[in-house]
Amino acid sequence: MIAIDLGSNTIRAIKYDCATDTKLKEFERIVRTADNLVKTGGITDESIDRIIKAIEDMKVVLGEDDKIKAVATEALRSAKNSEYVIEKIKEKTGIEFEIISPKEEADFAAIAVETCLKKCGIEPYNHFLLVDIGGGSTEITLKNKESILSESFRLGIVTLTQRHKTPEAIKFAIKKKSKFIKEFLDFAFNTLRRPKHFVASSGTPTTIAALKLGMNYKTYNPQRINGTKITIEDLDFWAEKLMKMEMKKREELVGVGRGDLIISGIYIFKEIFKLAKYRECIVCDDGIREGVAISECKK
Repeated sequence: MIAIDLGSNTIRAIKYDCATDTKLKEFERIVRTADNLVKTGGITDESIDRIIKAIEDMKVVLGEDDKIKAVATEALRSAKNSEYVIEKIKEKTGIEFEIISPKEEADFAAIAVETCLKKCGIEPYNHFLLVDIGGGSTEITLKNKESILSESFRLGIVTLTQRHKTPEAIKFAIKKKSKFIKEFLDFAFNTLRRPKHFVASSGTPTTIAALKLGMNYKTYNPQRINGTKITIEDLDFWAEKLMKMEMKKREELVGVGRGDLIISGIYIFKEIFKLAKYRECIVCDDGIREGVAISECKK
């Protein structure tokens, strides 16, 4: 089957073999779905065109499949023209996206991360705190066996960067959310116990893990990312290094379209890191698309 995750910045897809529980092929493209969403309240025609082009290229890479499950997250949840966008994409590509809730998004990510930890031999693999930093929102999830608590915060790397023009303003906007993040963490830890493992998926953590391992956007290897551990010191080191670079050089490392966003992602990540009070974080490349595939296969 093919599972597709249309995020606020990136579209990610995989071809998945349900019989062997393995990824056969994968595809990723920065499409900046939420570009100018703050200003216009909707998804722009330019973003729609980028999404459609990415899907056509995705079909070449992954091939066709009878079973396709395509989901969309925060950008489409909040856009005033989401129905038009869904129809336009279906008309041009034949693929119909389902706009999922923050709870469903968190559940899919948790399924993927649990599988990631299990495959990496990390115990316990079913009790963890997960942060998923997206383009339009950030989801924090605590999973303990079959119990899940999650909360979605309107802190996304695309919308935050376009709403606030300086690093200081971005940091201040994140700080204003700190109280609510802390309240959720306290509640989750008291309810489902504080887990041993702090885990992160999505572009910012995987990029920092890749940089730590000596990779860049072109040489990125998702298999090497799963299980990589990073610290707040790693975030500080790469934030300072990337800030000093010219945009062209920065985008060689993190990807075209991510150069102005990665700093916001690091600031969000660092704030949650500090509030959760962990010394290190396990990074998983596996995310919503893997969770969608695994859950569909179980059906």
